[in-house]
Amino acid sequence: MAQSTTKEFGKWRSMLWPIHGFELKKFLPMFFLFFFINFNYTILRDTKDTLIVTATGAETIPFLKFWGVVPGAIIFMLLFTKLSNIVKREHLFMGLMASFGLFFGLYATVLYPNRDAISPIALTNWMYEHLPQGFRGLVGMIRYWPSSLFYIMAELWGSAAVSLLFWGFANQITKVAESKRFYALFGIGANLAMYPSGYLIKKFARVKDFLPAGVDPWGVTLLYTMSAVVIACAAAITIYWWINKEVLTDARFYDPNEVKKDKKQKAKMSIKESMLYLLRSPYLGCIAIIVMAYGMSINLVEVTWKKQLGLQYPNPNDYQDFMGSFSWATATLTILMMLFVGGNVIRKLGWGVGALFTPVVLAVTGVAFFAFVIFRDQLGGFVSLFGTTPLMLAVLFGMIQNVMSKATKYSMFDPTKEMAYIPLDPEVKLKGKAAIDVVGARLGKSGGSVVQQGLLILFNAASIVEVAPYIGFILLGIIVAWIIAALALSKRFADLNAQKEREAIAEKEKAELPQPKQSAKTEAVTSQRV
Repeated sequence: MAQSTTKEFGKWRSMLWPIHGFELKKFLPMFFLFFFINFNYTILRDTKDTLIVTATGAETIPFLKFWGVVPGAIIFMLLFTKLSNIVKREHLFMGLMASFGLFFGLYATVLYPNRDAISPIALTNWMYEHLPQGFRGLVGMIRYWPSSLFYIMAELWGSAAVSLLFWGFANQITKVAESKRFYALFGIGANLAMYPSGYLIKKFARVKDFLPAGVDPWGVTLLYTMSAVVIACAAAITIYWWINKEVLTDARFYDPNEVKKDKKQKAKMSIKESMLYLLRSPYLGCIAIIVMAYGMSINLVEVTWKKQLGLQYPNPNDYQDFMGSFSWATATLTILMMLFVGGNVIRKLGWGVGALFTPVVLAVTGVAFFAFVIFRDQLGGFVSLFGTTPLMLAVLFGMIQNVMSKATKYSMFDPTKEMAYIPLDPEVKLKGKAAIDVVGARLGKSGGSVVQQGLLILFNAASIVEVAPYIGFILLGIIVAWIIAALALSKRFADLNAQKEREAIAEKEKAELPQPKQSAKTEAVTSQRV
């Protein structure tokens, strides 16, 4: 009995903590490297929105994402590719980290304090007077160009520091056997980073209560917040240096030849090649649709929600304080769903239910959110019974929608999406992922911004709220297409898995069949030859 209990305990321990003692030398530095990178990601994500929404309005965000973030990402990738050919990997990582830290430090100490002196006030005043109202977001992007540049750099941190630098480094030095045990814990560590970052966001946002009159509270908050970002950059650089010095020189953890065997060369495809490849495969086309649908859905809801949030909290310190609470809520729900919901739903109810979970959640919460945005004037009397306002209720519904969408992404959407590649042949899997990364991810991120820009310009709207009904209908249409694609993919996924199982059973049965016996004459001839 005792032996059985010990065995069961060991099984649970290996599931919750699958790291061997000697591996801590490699695992812990990588864990904390990712922790500090995501610590900065949370702070920068919340701060960039606070800067833009409270200064010029949420209508600027679609223009910034399309005309600022997309070109910025292209320029960064070209620069990164060029530098990677002439600079050592270690120097490139530490140099880019230091460059990000330097920019965010300079923004808080130089650019923001002198924003009025360096902003084209006269030019943008003229543009406000002569351009249609639908272009107010574009004019705001130009008028507050230092904050726009901060927004672009903060967005690049997500794709550069998180995806390119950390995961590129992790995939380079981690063996396949290690990755199966390390990577899930890295994800939990990334979400744990939201707690200290959320705490500091709230703490620094509340310094306004202790400052004397005449002092810019948001300027002080920004200085403290960016100081934390610079310190985290320095910590990441230090940890990275230590890993190269102490871990990658240990043969137990890193063998360049062995790791190189484990890694596959990623297929590189142009946008045209990717589109043609996806059109030839309905299976991959369905995956591309759900990836694009997720990106567009999140974008459409987020901008409208941030507009409501800006109306509720026009003061940047109050806005930032709320975003700290948002980060806490996101981290808590994401970790709980990753640990207790995601895997259980997929195992017990099947891949199809897991794949439908995210669009259904977004549909329910999205419809509720847009209903309150569109009909809030008619709901004032009813909402007052609960001791709040329609605007605040719209903010809370938007927060729930965003928290749920992020939690379901990590616990449901990402696992089911990756599982969909498993039954594919190796070449199709490799090229399919590359094509979806090019088409699905890019169109998903920029598609929502294009829709919002088009509606603002088409209806000459000064506020995103004026076109909220159209955004709500478009969102519903995107989610319906997402659900249809998920259902079609579920059927194809089941059929493909069943085919693979039949092939595996046939191969096994063939291998177990007894070999035909040789005749005595043949055996004699064979023995003579030997």
